[in-house]
Amino acid sequence: MTDQPTKLKFVNQVMVVSGIFCIMTALLLVLNFWQIKQTDPLESVALKTLVTKLNAEPNNDELKQEIRNLDLLARKAYFNSHWQVKTGSYLLFFGALVFFISLKISHDLQSKIEKPIDLGKNDPIARLLSQRWITIAISLLFLGALGASYLSNDYLKMYSIGEGKEKGKEASSIKQIEVAAATDSTATGDSLKGDSTKSGKAGLLTVADIKIQSNSFRGPFGNGNSWHKQIPTSWDGAKGKNVVWKVKVPKPGFNSPVIWGDKIFLAGADAKSRVVYCFDMATGKIRWQLAANNINGSPASAPKVTDDTGLSASTVVVDGQHVFAIFANGDLIACDMEGKKIWAKNLGLPDNHYGHASSLIALKDKVFIQYDTNKGGRLIALNASTGATVWDTKRANKIAWSSPVLMPSSSGTLLVTTSNPFVAAYNTENGKEVWSVECLSGEVAPSATYGGGLVFAAQENAKLVAIQPGSPAKVLWEGDEYLPEVSSPVVSNNLLFICTSFGVMACYDAKTGKKNWENEFGTGFYSSPVVVEGKLYAIDMKGKMHIVKVSKEKKIIGEPTLGEKAFATPAFADGKIILRGSQYLYCIGDKK
Repeated sequence: MTDQPTKLKFVNQVMVVSGIFCIMTALLLVLNFWQIKQTDPLESVALKTLVTKLNAEPNNDELKQEIRNLDLLARKAYFNSHWQVKTGSYLLFFGALVFFISLKISHDLQSKIEKPIDLGKNDPIARLLSQRWITIAISLLFLGALGASYLSNDYLKMYSIGEGKEKGKEASSIKQIEVAAATDSTATGDSLKGDSTKSGKAGLLTVADIKIQSNSFRGPFGNGNSWHKQIPTSWDGAKGKNVVWKVKVPKPGFNSPVIWGDKIFLAGADAKSRVVYCFDMATGKIRWQLAANNINGSPASAPKVTDDTGLSASTVVVDGQHVFAIFANGDLIACDMEGKKIWAKNLGLPDNHYGHASSLIALKDKVFIQYDTNKGGRLIALNASTGATVWDTKRANKIAWSSPVLMPSSSGTLLVTTSNPFVAAYNTENGKEVWSVECLSGEVAPSATYGGGLVFAAQENAKLVAIQPGSPAKVLWEGDEYLPEVSSPVVSNNLLFICTSFGVMACYDAKTGKKNWENEFGTGFYSSPVVVEGKLYAIDMKGKMHIVKVSKEKKIIGEPTLGEKAFATPAFADGKIILRGSQYLYCIGDKK
């Protein structure tokens, strides 16, 4: 291709092919835009019909499951359509770039040829290119399609926030009936080493302190493993068997109980107020309660949240000196162990279409907050005593509902987080990223877990991954057969356990990803499993606890029932389990 006419003909052919490609892609984008405009996922007639039917049959569990399944399908379709818009926009841009570059080259070649080149009167390409309106049409179609992709409605963002006012009136809402919040996240495995059994400097929360308590979501270090002993395996909440006490929680919340010594802490909230509670371990009586009010910057009214997340989905954390709680409106409060307010601040109203659900965690003199919203990701460390910002790390991830876990490393304890698309580890002292792996997608609620030198993460509609930490970190194996929607994975003795929202529990070899066994329990899990004394405890949404042996062979030890629905993760103390049902708080133990 050395002569000018041949070059010109080739360039014109490239221009025609890229032009046709642009036209087809643009038409598909415009069609997709029209379909999205015609179908509002939050105004599903089928879903509205089912919800109306459920109002007449509130105890119809099959109907509730059908609503959950339909909601899941709607979310899958939502993410698929927006992936098509995003991918189509990139393809259109690439095609247009090739077209206009070819057009420029063609024009330059034409200007270099003194005598007009006869490309053939019967050549269709020549005839096509002779029409200038083709270029104009492609340009207009290109601009129109990009505009359509930009204007495609993100209905989840439309549903997000009340902004403390009545902004959400025109936004549609789906009432999700008795479905648990995206609040649970679990992790487990290796113990943190390097600290003495004695506490360090006064006021500093040490690894040794954490290990003997159950001070955070999913137990010590947020990793789903507990070191407590003599844990009961048989009870009946409705009949009172092995129920030491049972007390009604004044305000609703999907957060889980935590324990420090002889005190139990949890939170609750409604549209009127937000409250932190302290219960007596021996009697179940409320020792004190503290309202989170009069906080600078706090919104005038509660944000819009879904029924299955609520206004108090985040679990509190305790460091032995302070109790920390965060609510859906961004209010964060710290009090002492006797309920006296020390400091409080508002972190900004979370732009979150379900409601903020990430739980807090603490170490030494810091409390850590994973604050991932539709506006971007943040990981924050505050001084436990004053609330002053120690560091605030901006993250390049999308919104998430998972919670951070504390993990040992050769360079000190790390914060490990899960989000879309990263599983990442951060230095607890300065907030700098130590390593990250791009491996997740969708709406990430399950937290990470670690054990045997590996980190594990999973998310429904994405995959299950085993990660080797390091520089760089890498994925050792992955799978997609059973994936959790909310419940976090847990690992113990090189065995990895997954509990799904469809009621399946699966056990994998943590080193290889080979499935050892699976079991269909019939009811889904939102609570995260916890391993204690070589047994895994996982409570399903109907309140039945499934206790299985941590083993390559499937062995169900017991299936005691609570007598009401349950979505929170259990907390453990020697000889006792603290369980939060949908209405009541229970202390399970040997009644003497």
